[in-house]
Amino acid sequence: MIHQFHTSFAGLPVFDLTDTTAAGELPAADAVAWRIRLDDYVDEFDPWRELFGTFTERVDTTRVRALLLGNWGNTYDVESTEPLALLTGAAERFPALHAVFVAEYLQEETEISWINHGDLTPLFTAFPKLTEVVVRGGIGLRFDPLKSTVLRDLRFESGGLPARVVQALGASELPALETLQLWLGVDEYGGDSTVEDLAPLLSGERLPALRDLGLQNSPQADQIAAAVAAAPVVARLERLSLAMGSLSDEGAEALLSGQPLTHLAGLDLHHHYLSDAMMERIKAALPGVQVNVDDQRDLEDDWRYVEVSE
Repeated sequence: MIHQFHTSFAGLPVFDLTDTTAAGELPAADAVAWRIRLDDYVDEFDPWRELFGTFTERVDTTRVRALLLGNWGNTYDVESTEPLALLTGAAERFPALHAVFVAEYLQEETEISWINHGDLTPLFTAFPKLTEVVVRGGIGLRFDPLKSTVLRDLRFESGGLPARVVQALGASELPALETLQLWLGVDEYGGDSTVEDLAPLLSGERLPALRDLGLQNSPQADQIAAAVAAAPVVARLERLSLAMGSLSDEGAEALLSGQPLTHLAGLDLHHHYLSDAMMERIKAALPGVQVNVDDQRDLEDDWRYVEVSE
């Protein structure tokens, strides 16, 4: 997902608005999700500011439904708060906006751990009708606990998700949220959350509509699996993912020894450290469930790594 651009977002095909395409023929404002990005990686933010200005001049923004904020240049010195300030400052010009992807950078443009953020609270307050939000990168990321009756899909893709983000989500009121995916990441890149931080999410008390939960990309996958095995939220899930992390036979054993998982439509465990025998046990125990145990990692390696870190 970090090696190629999304071709669709929020149910719409993506149109790439770049330095090159901005002067050409543009699609109808509500027919696409608009990715705004520079063709080249630059140090300063002004070129992206100018591109955003061209976008607001040439496109009927009152009909824009989805935005992907891409390459704005140097992610070390220019936080996501700068492009977001342009967007939130023009919030009244985007009454139909319901989906935003913050920092859709590819790995070839910048490492995920080099994407710097700040306070994302203004995004949610300026656009209370958002139904889908994706954020890539975790450095400096923070926001106040969220309150939304319409937000349905929330995803954080990170090599290290700060504990304060997990804690803020646990204190949020999101009664309509159906999908929550967290790439928790490693401590070296800011992923300092603990299994205890996940407890409010696993209780499900504030997430009555949740049907798809991903606690992914974690070096604590075994401990998370043990917590999930007894988590109240699991009974109402349709899909569960503990993929991209360091899951071993120990975590899988805890998962199988806990509450039934046969009601799930899908269980994603790809990128794991399970033995062949355990992979077969899981599939045999869940005959009606679509189980993904692809990408078995080297069991002889003492160092277990997550799929996305730097």
